[in-house]
Amino acid sequence: MSDRLRLRLATLGVVVAAMGFGVVPLFARGLTDAGMAPFAVAFYRYVLVSALFLPVLLRALWNRDTRVAALWGVGSGTVMGLGWVGYVNALQVVPVGTAGVIYMSYPVFTLVVAWAVFSDRPSGRAMLAAGLILLAAIIAGGAEVMGPAPVMPLVLALAAPFGFGVGISVLVHRLSGLRPLTRLTVVSSGSVLGLLPLVLGASWEQVIPSGLDAWLLVAGIALATALVPQLIYSVCSPMIGAARSAMAGAVELPMMFLVGWLAYGERLGPAQWLAGAIVLGAILLTPTRATRNVSMNIARPRGGFRRS
Repeated sequence: MSDRLRLRLATLGVVVAAMGFGVVPLFARGLTDAGMAPFAVAFYRYVLVSALFLPVLLRALWNRDTRVAALWGVGSGTVMGLGWVGYVNALQVVPVGTAGVIYMSYPVFTLVVAWAVFSDRPSGRAMLAAGLILLAAIIAGGAEVMGPAPVMPLVLALAAPFGFGVGISVLVHRLSGLRPLTRLTVVSSGSVLGLLPLVLGASWEQVIPSGLDAWLLVAGIALATALVPQLIYSVCSPMIGAARSAMAGAVELPMMFLVGWLAYGERLGPAQWLAGAIVLGAILLTPTRATRNVSMNIARPRGGFRRS
């Protein structure tokens, strides 16, 4: 398989993963409507992976060759988990589409964090694509974003795209030498560690699902929006770099609009279709920039580097 085809398949993998992320509102709003606290919803999204693969985390932290990368992953996971609480909280008070518009600022945060922390200067095409994503979000959100809405939940919701931008940057620049399952585990474990104090300090009613329907929603948010898509994302995103991962992941926006339309009767009109087309154009515009060890592993499918 040629390198170009591998990169295209990796981009497709990120798109598929983003579609899984895009159905989060379907489960998150159902759980908050049932009385669960937003931080508990976030906790349940990540705790299954952490519990299933705890030995993977311990091995990564014990091994001197992988310890530093694992700690980077745990740290970024903590930021992502706490930031995601703001997004779930916003879903309680604003339409899914509005929360999605705010969340779609994460490609910009990704470029800024990758540049500021890892000296990964974005190309002109990447910056243009990030601008297109923001334009798509504004067009799709329209009057909902500019109209009357609770200000504080919208401000807090910005913590989610910032956290995801941190997560993408760390995944690409610090975790690409780890095995995909290890990448997934260290980040999810960091999210659980960050959210655990909030869960332990909450009341029983805020944390424990109330009935079979709520437990099914918990299973859905853990499997359909976390375990499966995050594993795909952790495999594919280091192959194509932070910028294109962020742009390809923006497919999450039209997916959110579909969820809002089908599940909650929110409007889906020409503006949303135009936004989806702009998102697709931004993905095609953004160049791939694989990290060094991933690129070399593509070129050398046998032997290669030791990975843990």
